[in-house]
Amino acid sequence: MSKNPTTIPRRQLGRQLREMRQAVGLSLADAARLIERGAGTLQRLEKGENPRIRQLDIEALCKLYGASDEHMQQLKDIALQADRRTRPADDSYWWTRYEDLIPADFETYMSLESAAERITMYQPDTVPGIIQTADYARSLDKVFFGSDTAAELEQRVQVRMQRQAAITRRLSPVEVDLLIDEAALRRVAGSRKVMAAQLRRLADTPPNVRVRVIPFSVGFPMGGHVGPFVMLEFPSDPATGSAVEPTTVYVESYGTRLYYDSDVDVSRYRDAYTKIGRVALREADSKYLLRSVAKEYEA
Repeated sequence: MSKNPTTIPRRQLGRQLREMRQAVGLSLADAARLIERGAGTLQRLEKGENPRIRQLDIEALCKLYGASDEHMQQLKDIALQADRRTRPADDSYWWTRYEDLIPADFETYMSLESAAERITMYQPDTVPGIIQTADYARSLDKVFFGSDTAAELEQRVQVRMQRQAAITRRLSPVEVDLLIDEAALRRVAGSRKVMAAQLRRLADTPPNVRVRVIPFSVGFPMGGHVGPFVMLEFPSDPATGSAVEPTTVYVESYGTRLYYDSDVDVSRYRDAYTKIGRVALREADSKYLLRSVAKEYEA
């Protein structure tokens, strides 16, 4: 069965429905019972993960929450937009062609990444996928997905390469600010040749991608270990002037993917990025270090 990705319209719809329910003081279980639907179904709808959005459910929820006819129609229009954007023919969601290889919760990230206007990243140990070379990606995936066939591994690499269209497209390429620890430069993935090519790729990114290195010499700028995180910011809707999505922080660890969009959480990660960035090398010095280490690998 096809796995529909979480799209921006789905998340917008889910967020509004959740806020409406909370405003009238209903629990998720009670709201689901009153419209004669399962609590799991309503939870997936509020999270933007429901594979099918029924107009009857939108109508029932709006009536339950006391929404105006105008607001109800707005939500129904968003639901229709979400369904259109998840059709396989819509190349905005090209990764649905690889749905057997991509976890459903990572499809959420890919949907957000493709819609983002600006991506801020901190990576302490590896080069992020959106700037990896094919050989670097292949070297990591051969180990992490050791049971994959050669064809499956190549498909994973293709997914990584297609994601990079966001930073190279001619119209409105995404702005990327990357802080990467020197450990990622020194830890070998695949071979010295692979690392040399990867570091040169980091040193030669287009102007919309800014890379700064945190050298070993600065110690621990946060006083302890900080895992990798990505902050995604979105363009404004011309009609409303508001961002199409709230700024979202994505945190990935072994077997876990988390998304934070509350002001408190986003502020905490933004502060961490600022603090780490204060001790990072300037862009020009970072490029010099990247090329110097690449030469070491080529020696």
